[in-house]
Amino acid sequence: MRLSVVDVGSNTVRLVVADAEDGVPLPVHTAKWKLRLSEHVAADGRLSEESVARLVAAVAAAGRAAQQWGAAGPLAFATAVVRNAPNRQEVLDAVRSGTGVPICTMPGELEAELTFLGARRWLGWRAGPLALFDIGGGSLEVAFGRGRLPDFTASLPLGANRLTRQFFHEAGRPSALSVKALRRKVRHQLRDVAERVRWEGPRTAVATSRTFQQLGRLCGAAPGREGPFVSRHLARRDLRSCIDTLSELSALERAELPGISAPRAEQSLAGAVVGHTVMKLTGIKTAAICPWAIREGVLLRYIEDGAGWWSEIAKRSEAPVPVGGAPLRLATPPH
Repeated sequence: MRLSVVDVGSNTVRLVVADAEDGVPLPVHTAKWKLRLSEHVAADGRLSEESVARLVAAVAAAGRAAQQWGAAGPLAFATAVVRNAPNRQEVLDAVRSGTGVPICTMPGELEAELTFLGARRWLGWRAGPLALFDIGGGSLEVAFGRGRLPDFTASLPLGANRLTRQFFHEAGRPSALSVKALRRKVRHQLRDVAERVRWEGPRTAVATSRTFQQLGRLCGAAPGREGPFVSRHLARRDLRSCIDTLSELSALERAELPGISAPRAEQSLAGAVVGHTVMKLTGIKTAAICPWAIREGVLLRYIEDGAGWWSEIAKRSEAPVPVGGAPLRLATPPH
């Protein structure tokens, strides 16, 4: 069985085509389209017509690529940047009608659950009680559990891009006052969730997302070219030092650092503050960096629980569901 998943994030639309062999999604093709939707959000959170048109074109291209690789119609979902938009329904309708791809949104807590599943399957049962942290562009997902799925999940408005827009308005290097204000907000938002994680006493902590991967590389983890099976970890004390380094640099200067890509350089400081604060408040000194996250979680849940599970998710967002696992027939994308 060949499956595909499309993930519409704050910065990028990503496609993964995978073969489901023995219950494991083995990737055969990946692609991405850098839209940086979060930079085109109005003051009230609405996505502009131009950004929606570019989103439609990207999802159409992803759907065609999935077809070309012989995959079933994509399991397509959008994260916080669309989920929180006041015109969310108009955006989803535009994508569905313009591409033929049945896209949906899901609650942040469900995103945390699916990301946890991906991390659990990657790390295995030897990880024991597991705490998960995932920093996206619009939200932070936290989960804890002892089994396949988490016992506790939370989604907080602490995404790296969202916080960058809120606190770092000035060009160039951020002020010490703005960094301090950001840290205060993150501590306040995380207080209750962190207390719950500390009470649970996880044996292992895991960090997912591109933000954590890049921060891990900055802190000395192996580069991506060494492959996904290299052990990578992020130490809290190293992350604290990185905050000092990042806060002394402009976005252009940060992009010269190891692991920090130019598109994410501006939000890297906010991501580092969130990452360090959540580790400090939960008492976590070291977190494993996991290459599997929500996309793999979606594929795993579909493989393990069947198409009915995804149908329920799609219904909540009023999205049509791919029929019979057959490749979708896509409408002609807009020009």
